[in-house]
Amino acid sequence: MSSLYMRATPDAVGKYVIFSGDPWRVNVVKQYLENPVEVAFSREFNTYTGTYKGVKITVTSTGMGAPTAAIAMEEMYECGMEVALRMGTVMSLQDDMLGHFIVPIGAMRREATSKTYVEESYPAVADVGLVNILNRTITDHGRKYLNGISCTMDGFYTQMHDSRFSLESGRDMKPVFDQLKALHVSGIDMESSCMLTVGRLMGVKTAVLTVVTVLENLKKTLEGQERLDAEDLLCRIALEAIWRYAQEA
Repeated sequence: MSSLYMRATPDAVGKYVIFSGDPWRVNVVKQYLENPVEVAFSREFNTYTGTYKGVKITVTSTGMGAPTAAIAMEEMYECGMEVALRMGTVMSLQDDMLGHFIVPIGAMRREATSKTYVEESYPAVADVGLVNILNRTITDHGRKYLNGISCTMDGFYTQMHDSRFSLESGRDMKPVFDQLKALHVSGIDMESSCMLTVGRLMGVKTAVLTVVTVLENLKKTLEGQERLDAEDLLCRIALEAIWRYAQEA
């Protein structure tokens, strides 16, 4: 029987799973897999399984935000997932990181979904072994990384970026950024803390690989071919890191 939303079955899913927020980024990963097979494209969940240098890997999407990321974690766990890597984009609070990587060692849980699993004092922390391999892989690809703390929040247009409505409402984003920078937070996203928390509770080795595509409040962004190249590199680093992790397992 297939999973409720993702339409996946245990025989179709590998124990190593890469999660992309963007369903269409899965197609970028797919081109680097050997013999990729479509599992399903259901709702926001686009899922393929193939091999990379002989290692069976599943890549799927979560859509935007913690609620559907938790659903993806649950249904991949039902299918036998043992290692989870969130591969996505992040808003950096450091101006020198555009086009580089944040691999958080932990995340502030300012989204609501993980609180339905466990009390707020439970930490959202990454698997150290997987983080170390991600660091080495990024370095080998000529980019720099930060192993800081990320902050995961639910409200993109209430906490992360001005909109017509937020401006009309007199909502000021600046205090959010000022507070997080005072806490030495590296970046902001909408999924990481939930996935790290749920993965830890499941006993799944979980980490986050994010490429910086925007700076705070989108004051500077990667665009055009530069953005496409950054996301392509993100996908290649994710696959290479999972392969290296499998060799050391």
